[in-house]
Amino acid sequence: MTTRVIIVDDQAMVRAGFAALLAAQSDIDVVGEAPDGAQGVELSRRTHPDVVLMDVRMPEMDGLEAARRLLAPPPGVTHRPRVLMLTTFDVDDYVYEALRAGASGFLLKDAPPADLIAAVRVVASGDALLAPSVTRRLIADFAKQRPAGRGKPAQRLRGLTERETEVLTLVARGRSNTEIAEDLVLAEQTVKTHVSRVLTKLDLRDRAQAVVFAYESGLVTAGE
Repeated sequence: MTTRVIIVDDQAMVRAGFAALLAAQSDIDVVGEAPDGAQGVELSRRTHPDVVLMDVRMPEMDGLEAARRLLAPPPGVTHRPRVLMLTTFDVDDYVYEALRAGASGFLLKDAPPADLIAAVRVVASGDALLAPSVTRRLIADFAKQRPAGRGKPAQRLRGLTERETEVLTLVARGRSNTEIAEDLVLAEQTVKTHVSRVLTKLDLRDRAQAVVFAYESGLVTAGE
């Protein structure tokens, strides 16, 4: 199955480079490019991509606002693509907010070409791009700056079983399904089932939102 992708970035050279790289893959089809967030939202509404590569800093409308509009569309708009944020270290706070809005992860703009291709495939498959240690460190850094969650997020944890809570804790610490299976002495398929139930019960879209939720609810704290 071919993954449909659009690239939203204000730098023409970046768009052209990413488009050429991705279009060369037999399972990826680049269906459009846009130079700012506003045009990116319009392009996504028109082309219905599976994945949107979204730069953070752009004129007219930045990537954060564009991601919010794509992931929380107005009534009557049913298409919601996966959004992969493109960023540099100096805009990490925007990336955190994008994860809260429902983005499926982020990728540094100077990442190796193979990482970009792999990231699109990971996000398109319905998973979140949380494997790189820099992502875990980024979320932990922002968790330090925010008090542990209270109220509704913490209350929602009560709906999880003890095992599901364990699984969510390990997901928030950046563990893969294979690593969680090893830690808890479970079959990997069983772990996948637990992760799916956690996402369903907490009304979360993917692992990225699960990590943010775990920190904001106070289930996991920085430095653990």
